[in-house]
Amino acid sequence: MANTSGLISPSTFTLKQINNHLTPPPPAFSQSGFYLFNRISVHKLRFRCCSSIHGGSGAAHKHAPSQSPIPKWVTQGCKLVGCGSAVPSLNISNDDLSSIVETSDKWIYERTGIHNRRVLSGKDSLTGLSEMAARRALEMAQVEPDDVDLILMCTSTPEDLFGSAPQIQRALGCKNSPLSYDITAACSGFVLGLLSAACHIRGGGFKNVLVIGADSLSRYVDWTDRKTCIIFGDAAGAVVVQACDGNEDGLFGFDFHSDGEGQKHLNATMREDNDQEDVLGTNGSAADFPPKRSSYSCIQMNGQEVFRFAVKCVPQSIESALGKAGMTSSDVDWLLLHQANQRIIDKVSEKLQIPSERVISNLANYGNTSAASIPLALDEAVRSGKVQPGHTIAASGFGAGLTWGSTIMRWG
Repeated sequence: MANTSGLISPSTFTLKQINNHLTPPPPAFSQSGFYLFNRISVHKLRFRCCSSIHGGSGAAHKHAPSQSPIPKWVTQGCKLVGCGSAVPSLNISNDDLSSIVETSDKWIYERTGIHNRRVLSGKDSLTGLSEMAARRALEMAQVEPDDVDLILMCTSTPEDLFGSAPQIQRALGCKNSPLSYDITAACSGFVLGLLSAACHIRGGGFKNVLVIGADSLSRYVDWTDRKTCIIFGDAAGAVVVQACDGNEDGLFGFDFHSDGEGQKHLNATMREDNDQEDVLGTNGSAADFPPKRSSYSCIQMNGQEVFRFAVKCVPQSIESALGKAGMTSSDVDWLLLHQANQRIIDKVSEKLQIPSERVISNLANYGNTSAASIPLALDEAVRSGKVQPGHTIAASGFGAGLTWGSTIMRWG
């Protein structure tokens, strides 16, 4: 199990200690990848760059006091300046599902909080939805496609084995050929994309990063399995993360984990096509050659175990991210969780003592849209006027892997 400590945490150093220990930096990047300036404003002294990765079970390596590294002060900030989303036109209601499997609107809603979900159909594509969401985010941010210098496509269901991000870049018409690549972390993918964007901006000099969360899990659902077909839907959401001065920084703290032991509770594993004939027969070293064609199974999920995992780990992760940001839950304007199940959302908010009126949820209308769920809900909340510039949001994604992670961010 690994824990990413996050990019920013409150400094415990005093101004006197800083004057004693901070030496003038060379005109280059520090080992952490973040540029150090000779003059640091008082506001920037709140933040320290933390780029280490350590064990989450108490096995982390700890520096002795005499070995403690000099803190790397963040002088390059990043902030969220635009959002957008898109969903397929086909709506599948709980009543529609009751004609396929033995269920009802009441049974599904009481257990999940879901009434409807959107599903790709006809000529719809995940790439098309992602392009639409990206364009809307760029329009809100007043950023031209040619000014984008990085595209992060957070998805577990790309329409090309080698990734979908370059196709988004082509569809947007970005003439400068910005770097574009996929991030696969299931329902945690979008918040991991925010961490990646922050790293690229603070350490790599990128200016405008497009982070897209998009998934089409309907393609991997067994529509005769009542336990899973009622849950998932398709969607895309996007945000623009933009470089800014350090005193405008809007990504305050991160916390990320993985636990491969939990893979047995939520997965869609690879399977071989057993109908393929053995071209070379069964003699000698050719017995297993050529390899059989493979595909992925439908989603397999142990709902009770996933629920236990989420209500235990997600509050801890959010509290850890808040601690690194120097905040508590009382500083949070909005709680924005991956839209997996309303019972999970309610239980996590209860543990964090965040009232329901400060919790963003659109699960009832779209179901679990995996990596798209957080940016989709954020976009609706921003465009409806619920989330205002300056509001602080605690966001957390969790799911297959198992993976989970949180970020504390400010909108606008």
